[in-house]
Amino acid sequence: MHCHKTIWFLAASGTNRNLTVLTWPPTPHGPPQQAQASTMVGASNGSDHNLIHRMAIDDPIPWYKKPNLRTMYLLLFPCVIGIEMTSGFDSQIINSAQLLPAWKTYFGNPTGAYNGILASALPLGSVIGLPFIPIVNDTFGRRWCIMFGSVVMIIGTIIQGFAFNGPMYIIARGIIGFGLPYAIVAGSCLIGELGYPKERPILTSLFNACYFIGAIVAAGCTFGTQQINNDWSWRIPSLLQMAPSLLQVAFVFFLPESPRYLMSKDRFEEAEAVLIKYHAEGNPDSEFVKAEIMEIRTTLEIELEHSKRSWMDLVATPGMRRRVIIGSLLGLFTQLSGNVVISYFLGDVLKLIGYTDPSFQAKYNLGNQCWSLVCGVSAALVVMRFRRRTMYLTGIISILAVYVAWTACTAIFIDTKSDVAAKLSLFWIYAYSPAYNLCFNALTYTYLIEIFPYANRARGISIFQFWGKAAQFFGTNVNPIGTQAIGWKYLLVYCCWIFAEAVIIWFLWPETSGRSLEELAFLFEDKEEFARRAEAAITKTVMHHDSDKQSHIVEQEKV
Repeated sequence: MHCHKTIWFLAASGTNRNLTVLTWPPTPHGPPQQAQASTMVGASNGSDHNLIHRMAIDDPIPWYKKPNLRTMYLLLFPCVIGIEMTSGFDSQIINSAQLLPAWKTYFGNPTGAYNGILASALPLGSVIGLPFIPIVNDTFGRRWCIMFGSVVMIIGTIIQGFAFNGPMYIIARGIIGFGLPYAIVAGSCLIGELGYPKERPILTSLFNACYFIGAIVAAGCTFGTQQINNDWSWRIPSLLQMAPSLLQVAFVFFLPESPRYLMSKDRFEEAEAVLIKYHAEGNPDSEFVKAEIMEIRTTLEIELEHSKRSWMDLVATPGMRRRVIIGSLLGLFTQLSGNVVISYFLGDVLKLIGYTDPSFQAKYNLGNQCWSLVCGVSAALVVMRFRRRTMYLTGIISILAVYVAWTACTAIFIDTKSDVAAKLSLFWIYAYSPAYNLCFNALTYTYLIEIFPYANRARGISIFQFWGKAAQFFGTNVNPIGTQAIGWKYLLVYCCWIFAEAVIIWFLWPETSGRSLEELAFLFEDKEEFARRAEAAITKTVMHHDSDKQSHIVEQEKV
């Protein structure tokens, strides 16, 4: 015989309302019925007290012991999390191809602006495709948007692999770029909206870490094809770039659709079925899922009441304008923090410090990508342990320190030909990876999903992609010109810019950790309406009142 005892305690003080839930014993699957959580829905301090978030965090059952959730996570990797492998693959296709004699000969030994456009055609194609992403993503759903982008990338990759001149190669890369953000925007949304709250930040952080898997495969493949003394030394890696997209096409419809998208289309039963299956392991009586469903429904109602579902929503209120500014700056920072120099033009950087052997450059590049994967995954796995602002500020200050030291060592080598300075430069290039991964790689999509509410999430991430790809286009065109014109002094430009980034992050970036996506939907707005409506809905859903309930304490016993 089991005794279930549930105590609900509601204490109200002004706009802050604390809800404590105690239930024993815990259920064998799903979120714990035993939880002590305090929610201050509408409180302005943003503390880690959201009821649903705390219930998920206090869940003692790990994801790998939940069959349905485990299956979904294993499917997320090839279908969604691996989307960024295409970006990583592309960076190394260009970086490594420039080390291949056959590629240089076929395209006329490109330098300067011509070399820049060969690399920057992909981000240019992305910028062209971005305005239409929210239409596809919000009209047809996350999965169809991923499918569309993946098919476009496959077409572009085939053209790239069989290109017979420079213009055809550039057009092919533009087509790949056009399809890539469709998959990235939809994929990042789907991860955040499907993931169980306890693992959501880790999943969205791993999304960017997969960049390095693609980079490693491309760097290793190109290193191997160096032994081929004809055009297939670069055509084979170019064709292999479609591999992640083929995985997405093959597996994406095995995943469920985003429950938030389904609710926005009034498909409530389907949405509830998804949440019950994956967040409660099929238990329709789960208090956690009941509260989660009601919070999502109520928040969407409030959002959609005040949203026209257009681009103008992004500038309609001060809160949305701040979100757009942060998303735009984040796009610039992720591509203008010195990473493009290493990702796309490592050969030129190594030449500055005397390492001109293509074989050494290829090995060093492959090692750097492997090291970056270790750093990226490690940063993603600790994202729950630290606050967002702490990670951003620690990362950007570390990037600045690395760039200053790297610039100094490169300058010393050029002046004195010091072997020690050259080796230290190699060390600082490797040291850049953990610094960059700690903030921009680990947190980018986690942060974007958190600061943009559902109604404008796709548009917000598209804005980020626009500025990110524009910055990538700028960097891939300007970097070879800058390094060619002023050599190591070009690194000083990045030192000054990274310092400016650190100042902006300090003053502008809000803290978002410890809250549910629905609570974060009102991060910059007056939360009074959300406090009143969302809490009333959640309380009504999860509370059970007996006939002699008191005003502040309700106790129900079932034997």
